[in-house]
Amino acid sequence: MGRSRPSAVSLRSTEILHQGRQTSRRAVSTALLALVLVVATIAFNPVLFPLNGVSMAAGKEEPLVIERASGAEPLDFSVEVARGTREKALGLMFRRDLPALRGMLFPYDGDQEITMWMKNTFIPLDMVFIRSDGVIHRIEAMTEPFSEKVIASGGDVSGVLEIAGGEARRLGIAPGDKVRHPHFATNP
Repeated sequence: MGRSRPSAVSLRSTEILHQGRQTSRRAVSTALLALVLVVATIAFNPVLFPLNGVSMAAGKEEPLVIERASGAEPLDFSVEVARGTREKALGLMFRRDLPALRGMLFPYDGDQEITMWMKNTFIPLDMVFIRSDGVIHRIEAMTEPFSEKVIASGGDVSGVLEIAGGEARRLGIAPGDKVRHPHFATNP
């Protein structure tokens, strides 16, 4: 006996099955592409996952010197400067470390009461509040990571320098010391 020819119904079923597999493959491919795009967007978003050591503020570091009132050797820092609103809002958030003698300067126009916080900040910081003449007004040491507590300057200042928590004490930085950076008008 010879083989029977497939019926039209069985050919149509095979065709539908084949199309279904192609559609499934397309759906899986589309889903995988979407997943890759989502992961890439998250991974390369500097707000969500910044790379340690990458400048997120101005894109480059600037020198800043602290002359200690005690007469000890001046301290040479390298700082990022957060000049824009977005840069100031982001600050050192999401950073996992901050090397010694590095920091971020937040300059403001004119003397004013300045408030800061530690939201989304993984590491403790020392906040150095600086008057427009470059003199350190006060230091808020070892701020608490992730805290939304408002940290006020406690007087009119025109800048805040954030450095690694404990650095001010370790280096002997104190109120009355003088900061030299172009932002502070009387000491370019």
